[in-house]
Amino acid sequence: MAYHVPARSQSVSSSQQPLAQRLKDDPVTHKTAQSTVTCAYQAHIAGFWRNVLVLWSKNLMNHNLTISVDSVEHDRVFTCKVDLKPWHFWAKKGYKTFEVDGNQLEVYWDIRSAKFSGSPEPCSDFYVALVSEEEVVLLLGDYKKKAYKRTKSRPALVDALMFYKKEHVFGKKSFSTRARFDQRKHDHDIVVESSTLGSREPEMWISIDGIVLIHIRNLQWKFRGNQTVQVNKQPVQVFWDVHAWLFSDPGFNHGLFIFKPGALDDGDKEDNSRSDDSDCSANSRYYSTVSYSKASQFCLFLYAWKIE
Repeated sequence: MAYHVPARSQSVSSSQQPLAQRLKDDPVTHKTAQSTVTCAYQAHIAGFWRNVLVLWSKNLMNHNLTISVDSVEHDRVFTCKVDLKPWHFWAKKGYKTFEVDGNQLEVYWDIRSAKFSGSPEPCSDFYVALVSEEEVVLLLGDYKKKAYKRTKSRPALVDALMFYKKEHVFGKKSFSTRARFDQRKHDHDIVVESSTLGSREPEMWISIDGIVLIHIRNLQWKFRGNQTVQVNKQPVQVFWDVHAWLFSDPGFNHGLFIFKPGALDDGDKEDNSRSDDSDCSANSRYYSTVSYSKASQFCLFLYAWKIE
């Protein structure tokens, strides 16, 4: 179940690491275990489409936000890290600058009133703005007017595109996250619940917006699989692998769940339709083959770490 994330533009360097390959990054161990959310975007920054990773991480002592932007001139990544310090109110609003290929980028954030739902990533009442050349090239959160007012910058001519969200969640029986399968609509609440201990046969439930869409009985025989469900009349592929929950030694064992909008055969159709059929010039500032695809490029990767 490997996914290749296509480049947003021909101007992106071929030496850059594909976004999907970064799923193997951020290893979680007994010493480094913490809840993390990584969101991968492509945004138009300083004349090029660039990969942007936004990492939220939180444990009992720290709460951090890290924004990483790829270079198109060198095989490297430029990073801006923000220590949000949960016990310091002043750290929840701020401003930082950093350089990418000689271009100054600005990061503004305000999470003083932010609401959380068990994740290190806020779910409402906040903003994080990435600004380049007086243009907000990436805007997170719902306080958009406040962000534009504070940055004194104009909206981007083209929006950043989100490719995937990767989340590490820890729990005993229940694991929850949020995802937007259609960027024009609202987030969906996703919950994975399991019963793998005791005398009963192991079972698993996957629900979206409070509705159980997948119920797996005899999980010891069906620990890997996939199924397509309907979410607001939109097909969503769901893949799971919980072998480690059932057959690994007790401790930190994770199950992997992948949620991808679209039916199973959409990928083949999409690949065929995107084979150099665009009339746009590769030298255009906003050239992107992805923009011509009706199918969503988004994937949610949920790593559910079971704590016995």
